[in-house]
Amino acid sequence: MTNNKAKIVATLGPASDDYDVMVEMVKAGVNVFRINFSHSDHDSAREIAKKVQRLNQELETNVAILADLQGPKLRIGKVEEGAILKKGDVLTFTNKDELGTAKQVFMTYQQFASDVKIGDRILIDDGKILLEAIHSNGIDKVEAKVIQGGPLKSKKGVNLPNTRISLPCLTDKDLADLEVAMELAVEWVALSFVRNPNDVYQLRDILQKNDALCHIISKIEKPEAVVEIDEIIEASDAIMVARGDLGVEVPMQGVPLIQKMIVNKCHLQSKPVVIATQMMETMIEQLTPTRAEVNDVANSVLDGADAVMLSGETSVGKHPVAVIEAMSKIIAHVEESGQVRVNKENPPRYRNRRFITDSVCYNASKVADQIGASAILTMSFSGYTAFKIAAHRPKSIILMFTSNRNILNTMSLLWGVRGFFYDKMVSTDETFKDIKKIVVDKGLVSGGDLIVKIASMPIDDQGMTNMMKITAIEDN
Repeated sequence: MTNNKAKIVATLGPASDDYDVMVEMVKAGVNVFRINFSHSDHDSAREIAKKVQRLNQELETNVAILADLQGPKLRIGKVEEGAILKKGDVLTFTNKDELGTAKQVFMTYQQFASDVKIGDRILIDDGKILLEAIHSNGIDKVEAKVIQGGPLKSKKGVNLPNTRISLPCLTDKDLADLEVAMELAVEWVALSFVRNPNDVYQLRDILQKNDALCHIISKIEKPEAVVEIDEIIEASDAIMVARGDLGVEVPMQGVPLIQKMIVNKCHLQSKPVVIATQMMETMIEQLTPTRAEVNDVANSVLDGADAVMLSGETSVGKHPVAVIEAMSKIIAHVEESGQVRVNKENPPRYRNRRFITDSVCYNASKVADQIGASAILTMSFSGYTAFKIAAHRPKSIILMFTSNRNILNTMSLLWGVRGFFYDKMVSTDETFKDIKKIVVDKGLVSGGDLIVKIASMPIDDQGMTNMMKITAIEDN
């Protein structure tokens, strides 16, 4: 297993859902496996969950599962072979389900004609084809002029960057997939095409009503979400910068700065942030990434991303283990430079009910950096202190001990955090004596190292964290 602080999320698919391949991927550096419900059926999801559970038991790991909901994805229907759109052509979108041509195509979204207005841009196949709406009957037909042409292929996605679509964030398919995700008790659920915080609250309400312990990752793919990003981050447990659809919905040159802005805002709110899409795309076919891809991964790590995500590279690519190994090497090299840090320090400023805990976490991070501590040890039942410490990006590793098995795997997405099960809460001194022995026996620290320990006193109350202690590891 690697000791990288930035985590790796890998999408499972035909190329990688074999158990032995999954084991090799974890050994190479995977921390979270993603089930993409755009392509995975329910039986496959259940099989993956069984394999991850087995893998965690046999390897003594805490690999998490991320269930990624498809969201309101707009698509065209089937199109005859060889259909090509040329600049100046007019394409008619219709609600009639028939084989499409270069003149007319079926649109799966039934409210398309009522939502699209004259002058709206329509993008097909990740922006490879660009059209502009010139007429709509408001019922079942939209005519659009081709601005940028190309081959028109079956079932390609459609993006409407200037249009506010009336589809709900959670479709009927998403609700069915969510039922399975809750049944499997996955640690993370990704909500696609989030437009405002109400979309997140709708999903959270469903999870709470079902007593589901899943944490919510909001995928930022729409320009409306960028406008309301502060409120969306606050409503979410984590954020994903989904650069594929985002790069189609907003001008492509804006994506790098949006990515950096979202990462910085997530740090300030102590929320994990995942960078996704086309990170090592050429490794779907090739054994080595391009230099540009290496730079992309490295810059995401330097920006302070909690995790970087692979999609087609591991789900359908030819080299699912090799791509993990390559990404792990890039992460390790960047982290060894010592240049990963937050853009702006965020000490607690308000005396809310978490003020003391927040202060201890902030100062533990600062003290650890000042004294060159090898590790920060935290006792936590909810995982709150791990979220807080990780957001400050200390140079030390963060070792979280908990008696709550439900959050162990969840922590696998957090930057620099490694979780361990521990439930012998006798006294603060005895507990810290125990966990110090555990980290020494596991080779995480060694003689002469300094460690920073934080916990609540009395420890068996599982209350607010209110204590910090610095300890030296004895040479013997």
